Amino acid sequence: MAPPAMLREVGLRALLLLSSAVAALSIGVNYGTLGNNLPPPSQVASFLQAKTTIDRIKIFDSNPGIIRAFAGTRISLTISTTNGDIPGLVSREGAAAWVTKHVTPFFPATNIDLILVGNEILLSGDKNLIVNLVPAMHSLHNALVAAGFRRIRVSTPHFLGILAASEPPSAARFRYGWEKSVLIPMLNFHRATKSPFIVNPYPYFNYNPQTLNYAIFRKNGGILDKYTKIRYTNMLDAQLDAIYSAMKRIGYGDVQIMIGETGWPTQAEPGQAGVSPDYAASYINGLISKVSSGRGTPLMPGRRFETYIFALFNENLKPGPIAERNWGLFRPDFSPMYNALGIMKGQIVGRPSGTGVGGGSWCVPKAGVSTAALQNNINYACSNANCKAIQAGGSCFQPNNLQAHAAYAMNAYYQAQGRHPFTCNFAGSGFVTSRNPSHGMCKF
Repeated sequence: MAPPAMLREVGLRALLLLSSAVAALSIGVNYGTLGNNLPPPSQVASFLQAKTTIDRIKIFDSNPGIIRAFAGTRISLTISTTNGDIPGLVSREGAAAWVTKHVTPFFPATNIDLILVGNEILLSGDKNLIVNLVPAMHSLHNALVAAGFRRIRVSTPHFLGILAASEPPSAARFRYGWEKSVLIPMLNFHRATKSPFIVNPYPYFNYNPQTLNYAIFRKNGGILDKYTKIRYTNMLDAQLDAIYSAMKRIGYGDVQIMIGETGWPTQAEPGQAGVSPDYAASYINGLISKVSSGRGTPLMPGRRFETYIFALFNENLKPGPIAERNWGLFRPDFSPMYNALGIMKGQIVGRPSGTGVGGGSWCVPKAGVSTAALQNNINYACSNANCKAIQAGGSCFQPNNLQAHAAYAMNAYYQAQGRHPFTCNFAGSGFVTSRNPSHGMCKF
């Protein structure tokens, strides 16, 4: 993957059209445990319950300590079988035994809402697992019904490689070998049980220097679907519509789609651009805005997507590239990696009310910022906000110096982006103040 050119600041669309209150947000998070410095599950459950708005957690196994920790909370839980469990789940006895061990002792005290049969099984290439996947899903569903747990859904997650073609989105189709033998029977199951078809879309794994803004919900020229004439302005919409088109092509466009995993890392290999807390914040906040707005996608207008961010914590024992250990919303001490809007309780995620343009908060440069940094801030801010007032003859042209012009430009950007603290970062050169910097005819 070619590293894109480094940008400094996060640009966001206005967030959460449904409400200015954080209560409107409903989001899930993947809770991985591949770390030797992670807090115990009881502390995790208490933190999520008391401090965040996260109301759904997905785990990659059926760890009884984690399941028990969420008992009595408002947080619903998605648990998973291992890939190796799949052949044994095909039989009625095997599925019943799994439910007896992993569900019955905990439900309904813990709100187990969904059980995933393995993880990205088609990616594994294991023919024994693939051929037994759908039968195992049927058998597990039947075992849950027999045990009286009718409302617990059953599904399995997929990587986007299940598509033979994905561009343009309207022309997408499933891989032929999997379509008939696995995906059509599986979609029949989802339709019959009203369970979601789960995909793990990751724009991070598909961006390049030219498509970075397109991948992370920043302003861009978009990509045209030549058949529908729809211009896509973010990669996630295109990925979801590609899945939908493939489903619709074989007669299953009515089946719900769930986003099982998606995210953006905060650290990667040295020199790799496009990866930092600011870039992660841009993607995650764009994601939250999208799934909370109810806007849907161009081909699925008005559709909502149950969504799980990857991941809750950085996991220091995960193998592979540096990025694999740095997907977390939080560090192990529960401090946030960046400002994921609406995740923490008490955050205002819409535009706050107040008097004047600033409405109670303004963004200005710190003292001692270099002239070069001030000029860079002006250039960036004014490419994304209205700076006519600091042009010659404008109401804020005087005093004609970089400090004053940067203050106006940085604040104009901060206000235009919804007054979120990280949009006043400017590479550490800005800060939010409650003191209105307006002067004379110059109104901030």
